[in-house]
Amino acid sequence: MSVTTLHEADRFEWLEQQVGLLKSGALGALDITHLIQELEAEMGNERRELFRRLRVLMAHLLKWQFQPEARSNSWKGTIRTQRNDIARLFKENPSLRRFLAEELTDAYREAVEWAADETGLGDETFPTVCHYAIDDILSRDFWPD
Repeated sequence: MSVTTLHEADRFEWLEQQVGLLKSGALGALDITHLIQELEAEMGNERRELFRRLRVLMAHLLKWQFQPEARSNSWKGTIRTQRNDIARLFKENPSLRRFLAEELTDAYREAVEWAADETGLGDETFPTVCHYAIDDILSRDFWPD
């Protein structure tokens, strides 16, 4: 089976094969085209992870601020968990921070929809752009009122 066919038929076996080739120094036998695609896909996965965590965090911060009578320990736990997971993501991938503002902008739009759906408040209740400072969003001590 060719390397390209193996990549399409059994990605895991292909990955094992590529790791083995790297470890043995058989660089000429590597499937460079698919390796590049896989590495680029992994970079995209890290950005999507940041986006998803920011979306959840922002939705819960909005609910916390705009529906204070419904605040719960569950919301607080979700906010803490997302902050901790984002901090861990940045610890493991410091250069990912350069995408924070861009991912926050995109995540905020979806977070507003999520918060509106869960609170029953209209989208217009929430600011159209994120009104929290990035440092506040990530701070363990920030709880919007």
